[in-house]
Amino acid sequence: MSVIVLEKLPEMSHQELEAIFSINDLKKNSFAQELMAEAEERGKLKVIPELLKQGFSVEKIANILHLDVRQVQQFINNLN
Repeated sequence: MSVIVLEKLPEMSHQELEAIFSINDLKKNSFAQELMAEAEERGKLKVIPELLKQGFSVEKIANILHLDVRQVQQFINNLN
């Protein structure tokens, strides 16, 4: 079933997804939890360039975003 959902997910509307899964089902589903965690981390990483422009140190950025300093440094290195 997960393969079918993965293939159809981009094409499905929010209403269609709700019809298949309740919000509680998604919260309990480890795959959905992983997707949510990845999306949250990507959102945090998108903020890093702006924080750098504002003069924040790598350590301060990591602290603000609740990320590991190595993650922040690696992201910055990949920007260049």
